[in-house]
Amino acid sequence: MFSNYSKRSQSAGFAKPAELSDSDLRVAAINLLSRREYSLHELFQKLEPRSKSETQVHNLLEKLVEAGYQSDQRFAESFLRSRINRGLGPMRIQRELKDKGINPHLIEQVFSEEIDWFHHAFESGLKKSNNLDLGDYKDKQKLYRYLAYRGFAMDQIQYAIEQFQEISRT
Repeated sequence: MFSNYSKRSQSAGFAKPAELSDSDLRVAAINLLSRREYSLHELFQKLEPRSKSETQVHNLLEKLVEAGYQSDQRFAESFLRSRINRGLGPMRIQRELKDKGINPHLIEQVFSEEIDWFHHAFESGLKKSNNLDLGDYKDKQKLYRYLAYRGFAMDQIQYAIEQFQEISRT
């Protein structure tokens, strides 16, 4: 009864995609980069399963960097902007950049521009704080956990909570 399925069970999971030639792999990489910025690490992960060897992918990535199609600097800057717009804090953004394979020195360089994280923590928690009574310890802790999860430091969260309490008094 199950003999039709026995051949499929030999290769559990997904089948490996077809290997691409150098020019097809380049087209695939440029198609990916035309949609959004990718870090070198992300591009490698996407392209490696479709390549003949790791060196083929490394050579292609070097050419893309030299031609200016791929830049970890550009990726990190656009990633930072997008995460700030989502209301995330510096610690979470730094961790996500590290997970994307961005060099720690480049992360430090991108974060060197002046960003008021205290005000950003306040803006991120503003909507959440409207539904909470910050005189209540449990509600205050909810807001604290919310901002901590979003990646803000303790002093930034404390500043935001003090500002919310100031607003609620007036």
